[in-house]
Amino acid sequence: MLTRALMTKLLFVAHCPSPNTRVIRDAALNALSQMDGVAVRSRDSLQAGATDVQWCDALALGTTENFGAMAGRTKDFFERIYYPLMDQRPALPVVCYVRAGEDGVGTVQGIERIVTGLKWRWAQPPLVLQGAYQDDFAVRAATLLETLAAGTSAGIF
Repeated sequence: MLTRALMTKLLFVAHCPSPNTRVIRDAALNALSQMDGVAVRSRDSLQAGATDVQWCDALALGTTENFGAMAGRTKDFFERIYYPLMDQRPALPVVCYVRAGEDGVGTVQGIERIVTGLKWRWAQPPLVLQGAYQDDFAVRAATLLETLAAGTSAGIF
């Protein structure tokens, strides 16, 4: 009997308004591309929609902190998917990284409220990449997404 390996489908929604945030996104995408058995759909927050979330087995978010809250484009993504997906994807594993010039607290709180409302679950706590840009931000974000993909593939999340 032939069996086919299951492919874990990961949706990566990222808002990348600067060269540094694009470096972070690209490092995560590169790390994921090296993993066997993982299909990645990467979308800008303005492109992503409810059908993308319905497609995936796990969701990774990347956003900036703007004026102490999540980026407007990230909020727009959530506003477009919230009611269409309410009660449709309970327990969807999710991770998030926040590129925060300040403390990231308001951004994380806003995203946590939405994740709770959608009945999704955190695979890992939100990662806040705080302060002046550091080269390890890209590595830390890539590791977060690799953990989500590996844990989802293994049935842990």
